[in-house]
Amino acid sequence: MAADSKIITPKAQSIVASGGCVVYPTSTQPALGCLPTNTALDGLYAIKNRPSHMPVSIGVADLEQASDLVELTDEIPDLLASFPEGSLTLLLPAKETLDSRLGGDKIAIRVVAHPVAKALLRATGPLTATSANISGTEPESNCPDAVDILQKAGHEVGLVEGKTPGGSPSTLIAWYSVCDSSDNASIEVLREGIIPADEVLLWWKSRISNNGETPGM
Repeated sequence: MAADSKIITPKAQSIVASGGCVVYPTSTQPALGCLPTNTALDGLYAIKNRPSHMPVSIGVADLEQASDLVELTDEIPDLLASFPEGSLTLLLPAKETLDSRLGGDKIAIRVVAHPVAKALLRATGPLTATSANISGTEPESNCPDAVDILQKAGHEVGLVEGKTPGGSPSTLIAWYSVCDSSDNASIEVLREGIIPADEVLLWWKSRISNNGETPGM
């Protein structure tokens, strides 16, 4: 981690601290990160030309960081441990209502896997983890190209170096604690990504079967 920490330059941290955006690597696609503040989100949404009613996810280095933002249940560590790190994003209840562009009372959290992303988030705190592209365009597979396109469009963004494999994004899951159904606890795959939906649902069914009862908070 020490070698990766050196990549997190003071310039990148300064950009984030001042409310700006940086492109950083994840274990799937490049992400566009800013602090989860109103002013920083204004800039991010302007860069992406993203409609304000479409929330973005938040990246965290670990579940300890996540616990400051959202309510966690006992099953979550087991779920994350059952799939490759960084492959899932979970929609969870917010501890305090946040900006609606982060989901308000329901926040999408991704525990990142990329060592550079982990080092960045440990240095800055949680950042947005939305794809580093203009809405409606195909995401780039590496960080320098993503930065180049955004800068050519007239936006100021910083670069955090690191290789990304590209391909499918993380799989987005609405955890049972935010699902509308109150009769039976269930999860819902909102976006199928690197992990197929049937694999996630199979894990859930196995969990229910092994417990012999519906999970609780």
